[in-house]
Amino acid sequence: MKNHRLVAQARFDTPLGPVTAAATDEGLAGLWFDAQAHHPGPLAVPVEPRHPVLAFAQRELAAYWRDARSEFTVPLDLAGTPFQSRVWQALRRIRAGTTSTYMAIATAAGTPSAARAAGAAIGRNPVSVIVPCHRVLGGNGALTGYAGGIERKRALLEREGALP
Repeated sequence: MKNHRLVAQARFDTPLGPVTAAATDEGLAGLWFDAQAHHPGPLAVPVEPRHPVLAFAQRELAAYWRDARSEFTVPLDLAGTPFQSRVWQALRRIRAGTTSTYMAIATAAGTPSAARAAGAAIGRNPVSVIVPCHRVLGGNGALTGYAGGIERKRALLEREGALP
């Protein structure tokens, strides 16, 4: 697992509730909705909403809320296992307005037989919305598991025009 040193955090309001963002010197390391699964809890780093990475993330999120087809280019610095990193990279290739499945993500991560493991890695995605784990559906098209809650998943997919 990559060594991570958070240097700043900020809170942003979104149409789906407040989020906490965290940055390292290298990029955005976390973006969590309040009360989502795997939220790290209080962070022991300064609140600095003007930190360049956090300000960049806030601008891009604001653009996303105006136009769900906007692309995210904020640099990321995600801490995870090699498998998690491959899964999160596969998630980043899912375009707004489209969806994928756990099996397809497992295949894209190089382990076609590991759909459940891919699901676990997706659930541990530390950067909500920007790393679009909400775009992953069950094999039958069902809205399944989202750390931020199914209602947020539904709202994000609806906003992007991808609700099945």
